[in-house]
Amino acid sequence: MTPPIAVGLSAVIVAADANAPYALATRHADNATGLPHGRFDPAGHRTFELGLRNWVRAQTGFEPGYVEQLYTFGDLGRELPQAELDDAPTGARLISVGYLGLTPERTDISGFDAVWRDWHRYFPWEDHRKGRPDIIDEVFAPALLAWADASGKNRSARLSRTQIAFGLDSQPWIEEQTLERYELLYEAGLAPEAARDSGRKTSTAPPEALGEPMISDHRRILATAIGRLRGKIKYQPVVFELMPDKFTLLDLQKVVEAILGQPLHKQNFRRSLDRSELVVGLGQFTQATGGRPAELFRFRSEALREGHVPGVQTPRA
Repeated sequence: MTPPIAVGLSAVIVAADANAPYALATRHADNATGLPHGRFDPAGHRTFELGLRNWVRAQTGFEPGYVEQLYTFGDLGRELPQAELDDAPTGARLISVGYLGLTPERTDISGFDAVWRDWHRYFPWEDHRKGRPDIIDEVFAPALLAWADASGKNRSARLSRTQIAFGLDSQPWIEEQTLERYELLYEAGLAPEAARDSGRKTSTAPPEALGEPMISDHRRILATAIGRLRGKIKYQPVVFELMPDKFTLLDLQKVVEAILGQPLHKQNFRRSLDRSELVVGLGQFTQATGGRPAELFRFRSEALREGHVPGVQTPRA
């Protein structure tokens, strides 16, 4: 007999400022957090997106603006975080549909059981703005290499995945591979969700180094969204969905750095903005930076009507 199918809808709503990138999270029992989510109702929801928007409003009070479908998770037979949905029929095959939303501000959600949370609390190894985190080479690399060595005929594939994902053995760090890194940690039993799902012992590393776990498969969905956004800001001007109407070029650079988890070369970043014609100066200045008055800029939205519009270039410091 074919098992029933239940469709779960989850939203990764992202805001960012000069200090950090934030994801909108819902609070659950035992201090656990998750993404705004709920079950798709074929009778009550005309589309997946409308159903998703209803769940976000009901659980957080946030009114989504820009959203796009992120990914559909329906894996069977792979070693991945277990997806759960409270009101799904017993034995149902769960399909998770994730969405990515962007907002220029962290709105007040104090009346709801929700919080804006720095996404590096969930993925501390992804923040390289002050250098490569020690946890990668001191804990993850030895554990993952031992896991690869113990896998027999799969050793070569696991070793290659580890080297590429975590930038080992002279491989470059590729910021878009957020999901690949998290899935490796899960498969190797290092992620806290691995112990939750199968009872395996996790690493003896400090819990804060392994990142804060999330309910169900939500940390996997969040990792997917981070990787997607990191790639997308380089070829589409979506980063301006995260910016206020007026901003300084330093504000823009800091937001891009927060999303990428990488420091950028200031002069080259500004030269690339000049060439792209994505921003225009307003002739207004602010002293909020604490130094010399900085000019305020806006996104030149009319460029969208003029044809192909690039994303922002990300020259490394």
